[in-house]
Order: sequence, then C-alpha cells, then structure tokens
Amino acid sequence: MTTVEQSVEVDVPVSVAYAQWTQFEEFPRFMGGVERIEQRTPTLTHWVAKVDGVRREFDAEITEQVPDERIAWTTVGGDLRQAGVVTFHRLDDERTKIMLQMDHDPRGFAEKAAEKLGLVRQQTKSDLTRFKAYIEGRGEPTGGWPGRV
Repeated sequence: MTTVEQSVEVDVPVSVAYAQWTQFEEFPRFMGGVERIEQRTPTLTHWVAKVDGVRREFDAEITEQVPDERIAWTTVGGDLRQAGVVTFHRLDDERTKIMLQMDHDPRGFAEKAAEKLGLVRQQTKSDLTRFKAYIEGRGEPTGGWPGRV
C-alpha cells in the first residue's frame, strides 16, 4: 500500500466545502480521469475512471461521514484496493483547509510506474486545486447531504 497526503485551503466556509464534497456525482467536474460516479445508496458509489490509460470501474463504500468534519471510504469488491479520508478544518468563518489521505495499492505495470514517478500525488494535488477553483467559483454547493454514517 502507498499513502498519499495532500491538502488545500479554500475560500469558502467549512459547511460549503463539506456540502460540495458530498456531491459525488459532481466529482468528474474537478477530478482528472474520473468519467462518471453514480451514488447507488447513501453509502455506496460506483466509479468509472481512466487513469494512466487504464479504465477502471469499482465501488466505494462510505465507512464514516460526520457533517462538516470528515468522510472516509474504502473500495469494495473487485481488484482495486483503496481507502481514504478527507477532513475539513475551519480556519475562520470564510476559509477551510481540506486534508486528504488515501492509501492505494498500485496494480500492473502502468499503475506501478505512475506511482514511482509521483503521478498519483501530482494528480491528487491537481484534483484538490481544481476543487478549490470549482467551489470558490460557485460560492455555494450544488447540493449537500447532512447525514451521518
């Protein structure tokens, strides 16, 4: 397993950043390589992604969700192994620090090479930077799920 840790500060309140992050079907708007996400149940999502030329479909289960604080997940079934947590930290009334920690197990030559070249870390940082631009440009979330898991 390899661990990736990245963070970004966004100029929106923590409730806005968190609410947007709960809109999983919007992730393709700011996550490179993510083609589609379907929210199948309150805790199960289905992902279609193409990373480093490899197309993957997998399910991810939300294992913990605390409003305005954290969302944790793990993949279920299939051959992709990944788990992570994203946390939201109030810096002041209008600024939030988002921290992402993800463990993943690169499979195959392309994924292992991408990991050795640091491409996974770069992609994660780019995704967070695009999320920052997306949510700051909107100023409000496209929706929100206040539930707790």
